[in-house]
Amino acid sequence: MLFLGIDVGSSSVKLSVLDGQTGKSLGSLAHPESELAIASPTPGFAEQDPDIWWDCVRKGFARLVAKGSFDPKHISAIGISYQMHGLVLVDRQQQVLRPAIIWCDSRAVPLGEAAFNALGRDYCFSHLLNSPGNFTAAKLRWVQENQPDIFARIHKIMLPGDFIAMKLSGQINTTASGLSEGTLWDFTGQRVAIELLQHWGMDTSLIPDVVPSFGEQSVVSSAVAAELGLREGVSICYRAGDQPNNAFSLNVLQPGEVAATAGTSGVIYGVTDQPAADLQSRVNTFLHVTNTAEQPRNGVLVCVNGCGRLYSWLRQTLSSAGASPSYPQLNALAQAVPVGSEGLLFHPFGNGAERIFQNRNPGAQLRNLDFNRHGLGHMVRAAQEGIVFSLNQGFDVLKSLGGSCEVIRAGKGNLFLSDVFAQTFANTTQAAVELFETDGAEGAARAAALGKGYYASANEAFQGLTRLAVVEPQAQLSAQYQDAYRAWVDLLP
Repeated sequence: MLFLGIDVGSSSVKLSVLDGQTGKSLGSLAHPESELAIASPTPGFAEQDPDIWWDCVRKGFARLVAKGSFDPKHISAIGISYQMHGLVLVDRQQQVLRPAIIWCDSRAVPLGEAAFNALGRDYCFSHLLNSPGNFTAAKLRWVQENQPDIFARIHKIMLPGDFIAMKLSGQINTTASGLSEGTLWDFTGQRVAIELLQHWGMDTSLIPDVVPSFGEQSVVSSAVAAELGLREGVSICYRAGDQPNNAFSLNVLQPGEVAATAGTSGVIYGVTDQPAADLQSRVNTFLHVTNTAEQPRNGVLVCVNGCGRLYSWLRQTLSSAGASPSYPQLNALAQAVPVGSEGLLFHPFGNGAERIFQNRNPGAQLRNLDFNRHGLGHMVRAAQEGIVFSLNQGFDVLKSLGGSCEVIRAGKGNLFLSDVFAQTFANTTQAAVELFETDGAEGAARAAALGKGYYASANEAFQGLTRLAVVEPQAQLSAQYQDAYRAWVDLLP
């Protein structure tokens, strides 16, 4: 029995097919092979066309089938992971009304802050566990205020994963975990955040029906099944935002366990059984995918927007000048430079408002550049170190909220393919980094198998997960990294 995982990112859509019996991937790919564009018609705006995501799912799956490593008729269930905090709007005919406002868009910050002040910090931190800030709810408020004609035509609002599930099945629904990431979930009442919607004069009918994160959520329509070559009756059995899903992919399910990812954005995500709220809104708490009424599970999320986005910007900039280096070549350049990049510092905040700065957008900065000492390798290493240093600021907040500080699990992909990045991470956070052979698409496929009931428990589901390496902090290097980190912090804008 096979299971399909779909991971809808802002750079590409990744797909993976899991063999339930062996727990191993039979094939995976990302589509398109070049990175998807993010439109920014106004400074601080970030938008994508949701129909392009769906086109990537269809074309990517066709490419995966063409590899011939599996029969699509044997796929039993589908799991969906997606870029968090996006806003998709559709009318009654399920047609998209405007481009999606995605996670790194900053336009809604003032509206979220105004709602926070009006509703009060006591309500927001006890019921939402967050300020409305720059999340999905505040983005909907921006549409209401600035595009009232579009707002009046909205039938349902969705997150990116909800949209892909709709395109597969023709049905519109969402999850409590998804609503929590948009500050649309009331943790105290265990329901939709009615008071926030009422404050803005919004009807709760805009919110789709809520289904569990695991279990049959809908069924692929006959038309889509025929197009993709699936059998009739394939279930959609799992849905989660990319960071809760990344944690699930790494078997980070219990309080005290921590996951990290270094894709377009960089994230540290710790699981807790407490309704932990950072009263300065530097980190955020959402429902974890394994949350139940009997066993509460929340995820505390540390995010830096400019992680892999900074690295891809470096590569694109060099490529436009004719150098065209690969990521392994950039990693090799960084490896040749000593810890601390000989004083060169990179602040990687060039991809929208940053939560760890309470939704300020300080911009990216390269500091202490010396034309006589520093070359491309220094810039590359300073970029990797700056990304880790940024995450470490949030990690300190996570630890203050009761998060673990001993072991962090990550998939060996994206920036964790760089030895410099992994070593910097371990020596700066002072936590061992366990690297696994998995990614978000494979994790979504594994979760679909669990949601379908093919696996009886999470322990059974993760028997096929392979740990590749452990990167331990090194006493002889830790002091150097700590010195570099302090110098980096001292020059923060």
